Amino acid sequence: MRTSTLRRTCAALAAATSLALAATACGGTTKSDVKDDSASAATAGKADPNAATKKGLTVGFLPKQVNNPYFTSADKGGEKALAELGSKYKEVGPSSATDTSGQVSYVNTLTQQQVNAIAVSAQDPGALCTALKQAMTNGIKVVTYDSDTNPGCRNAFISQASAEDLGRTEVQLLAKQIGYKGEIAILSAAQTATNQNTWIGYMKDELKDPKYKNVKLVKVAYGNDDAQQSFQQTQGLLQEHPNLKGIISPTTVGIKAAAQYLSGSKYKGRVKLTGLGTPNDMRKYVKNGTVDAFELWDPAKLGDLAARAAVALASGQISGKEGETFKAGSTTYTIGKDGVISLGKPTVFDAENIDQFDF
Repeated sequence: MRTSTLRRTCAALAAATSLALAATACGGTTKSDVKDDSASAATAGKADPNAATKKGLTVGFLPKQVNNPYFTSADKGGEKALAELGSKYKEVGPSSATDTSGQVSYVNTLTQQQVNAIAVSAQDPGALCTALKQAMTNGIKVVTYDSDTNPGCRNAFISQASAEDLGRTEVQLLAKQIGYKGEIAILSAAQTATNQNTWIGYMKDELKDPKYKNVKLVKVAYGNDDAQQSFQQTQGLLQEHPNLKGIISPTTVGIKAAAQYLSGSKYKGRVKLTGLGTPNDMRKYVKNGTVDAFELWDPAKLGDLAARAAVALASGQISGKEGETFKAGSTTYTIGKDGVISLGKPTVFDAENIDQFDF
């Protein structure tokens, strides 16, 4: 994320305060660890990169949770992009970040309404597959964003950043803050969240490096992208592990709740906290010494790219095959393995640069 870009999008992002869901994230190349037996939908169809961009399409956005500030920002980015492209936007979704059956119902509803494309952030990698495959059978293009399904259940996945980059850099940030020594914990979103689990997998792999020999991961806790639950889970982690030196929370809801708890406790400054958060949520905690550094991407740009990819798919310009390219705004993106399209690298925010950003 570039500073100039973020300033231009600050108005759309003013409401952003929480993950992601999960950052509900808060994604990366956040593919499911569970592989679908069927051929990837990303390989279906033949693309014509010179095809005209269709207008008057309808793209349904289905976030993990409506009225979640993170997804509000992301989906507004999609809405703006669709308006520029001459197509229509609609948003539907559950009020709970763990209502997987609700997400399935909304996929079925969008299919019945014969939208041209669906952009969905999946609460579970496999639970939506039957419904999404039915949508694709009906000619609807499916893009996942923020959190993926199994590759065979969609045409393309818009990754916030490289999952490997996200997982490893969060460990690197925290390890540096605790002097590469001590017990650490992870405060995640839902236990089934594809993006969270993928990032955590890379965190565990990063911790195998000999330079972390004195760093011990003692627990992964789940706050379900609920502020109160995440607050309580933070309290529980510190009660259960009194020698805890640091917490990684790869979810904007979780990191804010953890910071809120730490800032009012005896652990402020003693227990380090990093993860995925928005500058507006975390600014006061950086300035009061609760948090040294954290990272994130621009959620509005994530939604923007999801919308543009959906239109490109519906226009026949791309099919989701590896190596295909398409232009989204002024940037050309290349589709990677399993239909993954990466938004770009995350930005690290700290006391020196946080006031340069407003979202």
